Amino acid sequence: MDFNVKKLASDAGVFFTRAVQFTEEKLGQAEKTELDPHLENLITRADSTKNWTEKILKQTEVLLQPNPSARIEEFIYDKLDKKLPSRTTNAELLGQYMLDAAIEFGSDTPYGKTLITVAEYQKRLGGAEREFLHTSAVTFLSPLRNFLEGDWRTISKERRLLENRRLDLDICKARLKKAKLAEAKAAATPDFQETRPRNYVLSASASAVRETSSTAELMAHMTIKKLHF
Repeated sequence: MDFNVKKLASDAGVFFTRAVQFTEEKLGQAEKTELDPHLENLITRADSTKNWTEKILKQTEVLLQPNPSARIEEFIYDKLDKKLPSRTTNAELLGQYMLDAAIEFGSDTPYGKTLITVAEYQKRLGGAEREFLHTSAVTFLSPLRNFLEGDWRTISKERRLLENRRLDLDICKARLKKAKLAEAKAAATPDFQETRPRNYVLSASASAVRETSSTAELMAHMTIKKLHF
């Protein structure tokens, strides 16, 4: 339990320092290490690919299935990893209505025969539409979803890791710069405690020299007076 609390506190501290570094960079108050130009180009291309893939996927789904409720149902079944129940296409439904009408009107009547012929082609169109939807989902939509749900998540994870390492590097560089500035400032400003004994000794030596000079002058005057007498 203690280990988890310590780890949580450590993670919070790291997150805070990274947030401060990121904010200072945005405000122009901190230096930012630039990435390799080739890598920057790859990141830009990845962002563009992701944005356009999302747009193409969404619009293709609308084209293949205009009904929003049906699209939601397909999305839920896909997330639950369950097979979507077979759904009758509009063309097949129209063909079935024509067959039912032909039976009621009489299959030997001109109208009935016409309805039966058209209904057969409508069902064929419906079957072709269902096959087209299935083929489009497998060969076109699935690769797009695999990129967004697989490759793009990996790319995003690696980008976050790289950005965190870059922030950590700039934090260390900023701390080192501050330490060097503080060291240079300390070296340029003398310590008062260190200079005080030295100044005291120099002052005492000067006083002693002055006293010695005064004594020598006094003795010289006395000697001259004695010579005069």
